Amino acid sequence: MAIGKRKGLRFLEWAANSYTDYGDILVAPECSLSALQDAWARICEAGGFDIAFLNRLLPGAAARKIFTPDTSSGIRLRPNHREEVSYRVAGQWASGEAWFAEQSKKTRQNYRRGVKTLQEAGEAKFRLLAPDEPLQPVLDRLSALKRRWLVERKRESQLFEEGAPVLAALVEALAHAGVLHIFVLECDGAMVAVSINFVQHHTMMAFVTTFDPDFSQASPGMILMMDYIQWSFDHGLGTVDFLCGAEAFKHKFATQGVVLQSVLGTRTAQGSLASLADRMRQRVRHARGRGLATTA
Repeated sequence: MAIGKRKGLRFLEWAANSYTDYGDILVAPECSLSALQDAWARICEAGGFDIAFLNRLLPGAAARKIFTPDTSSGIRLRPNHREEVSYRVAGQWASGEAWFAEQSKKTRQNYRRGVKTLQEAGEAKFRLLAPDEPLQPVLDRLSALKRRWLVERKRESQLFEEGAPVLAALVEALAHAGVLHIFVLECDGAMVAVSINFVQHHTMMAFVTTFDPDFSQASPGMILMMDYIQWSFDHGLGTVDFLCGAEAFKHKFATQGVVLQSVLGTRTAQGSLASLADRMRQRVRHARGRGLATTA
């Protein structure tokens, strides 16, 4: 965990919260519930924060064990109104072709039209990077495309800043663990779409994806996504997890949505006042929403 500062308050939160999708505690098999709760009590005693905010909790997250009603040590963590949704493609398809055949006629036509558009510009090729291929050129290309996308939308992300070490370190850790899968879509040897994925628990997880806007007419990002979904089912995986984010393309293909919950607890008077103000704002929003619904 780490302590960050926002709006004059000190937040205890997941370390690297900006770079990861699911937050949780890594629990050794021999770790007892009492030991886990004792660790939480020690963190709370150490202090240095006003609010503890743990977000992006999956339904089966181990961290939920430290805010059960019978927890007697450390500050109490209670459900917070902030939630996110993780979309997945999950089902019993015998192959990628079987999954593709179940998509709508329009979706299949758009895919084929996009591939044809790419082929008119040069040889189009989808492939999985080999384990011995150098990663840095791919990461440099991905980061450059991401920075361009961010600038066009007036957004920022430290993950893709030129020379920033975080992305390379994360990818290296995935490669070292033997779970890294980088898929690329090339046109005449140039990467027009890239997706950094990893496999865990029989699931293909899509971590970072981007595409070259100069080829947007062919929708290379969509082609690449449909290709790695088919690859996943062809190789016996049961789920493709798009991780956090409610982008329209994820909802279009998803067969399942998982709600990621958050919990919050306060340690200081300043934190309690901020939490109270947040709850009051939420109640006002709900009241206004009910009023608008009644009027409509």
